[in-house]
Amino acid sequence: MSKRVIISGGGTGGHIFPAVAIANALKAIDSDIEILFVGALGRMEMDKVPASGYKIIGLDIQGFQRSSILKNVLLPFKLLKSVIKARSIIKDFKPDAAVGVGGYASGPLLYAASQLKIPYLIQEQNSFAGITNKFLGKHAALICVAFKGMEKFFPAEKIRITGNPIRKDAVDIENKHFAAAELLSLSPHKKTILLTGGSLGSGTLNKSVLSRLDQITEADVQLIWQTGKYYYGSVIEQMKGKEHPNIKVLEFIHRMDLAYAAADIVISRAGAGTIAELCAVKKPVILVPSPNVAEDHQTKNANALVENDAAIMVSDANAEIELIDSALLLIKDKDRCKTLSQNISKMALPDADEVIAREVIRIANN
Repeated sequence: MSKRVIISGGGTGGHIFPAVAIANALKAIDSDIEILFVGALGRMEMDKVPASGYKIIGLDIQGFQRSSILKNVLLPFKLLKSVIKARSIIKDFKPDAAVGVGGYASGPLLYAASQLKIPYLIQEQNSFAGITNKFLGKHAALICVAFKGMEKFFPAEKIRITGNPIRKDAVDIENKHFAAAELLSLSPHKKTILLTGGSLGSGTLNKSVLSRLDQITEADVQLIWQTGKYYYGSVIEQMKGKEHPNIKVLEFIHRMDLAYAAADIVISRAGAGTIAELCAVKKPVILVPSPNVAEDHQTKNANALVENDAAIMVSDANAEIELIDSALLLIKDKDRCKTLSQNISKMALPDADEVIAREVIRIANN
């Protein structure tokens, strides 16, 4: 009889892409396996998961809003309601195992699974575990992590270092440099910076570029600039009269493989999923951790690379002053770029999706 697996979580591409990668790996191992996603209503997984070919059910759940205590008044009621609905989903679907990848829906679903004696696996993406995963880790069958030293958060005997699942098509960059430059209307012979703040964008990264456009163009360096959907309109407005053939402004990059292939260095936030991709593409990286995340985990993610001389970190607070200077210095320093590239490549774990999928099946069989 085919196994059934529930995968829960989402909220951002950093959670959704790994979740879908695990689902795809499960299907590759056993095409008859039945998979159901559980996400949060109103979040991007409700669109992205069906677009990937999987069914999803939404919970009416939200995260803790640090910006306004009043917005959290209904949180306890939503949490209780979500746990009750998650129990109902589990009883109807009858899964053999559950997987939590992080995001608002992951907590209620895995908690309900523990109540109903369904074995579950936690895929902890960050180098610093959040409160929910630390609590759920006590009863997890296995905790798959991407960084060393996670025994300070979880029982050591339950931990397996697997890395974070990545989009294989996004990191398939071999022999694509010239084709990427042509499709992006760039010169394949000029140094190129890729700057991305993720699908939603980063105000800090965008401001850092806007304040130093002249410096970039005077250096005759090309820039592939993903603004994110929240900032694209504003950036285009501020770019009027400052357009330059070396600057490619994009709301979203649908072919990350081409962007990575065209780039000599990458500037990025420090989400765990993004770091996993950057390790696989082996390009020199400058990380600007977002301060707007729980437990400042992006800084801890970035430090895990910096400590191995595998990346450069610029703080969000200093980015507008330091970021572009650092990027232009780095892109001209061949030896430094070579060292960073070699060291970040040593941290790549490209088969995480398959390794995790096999663990899920093992848990389901048991």
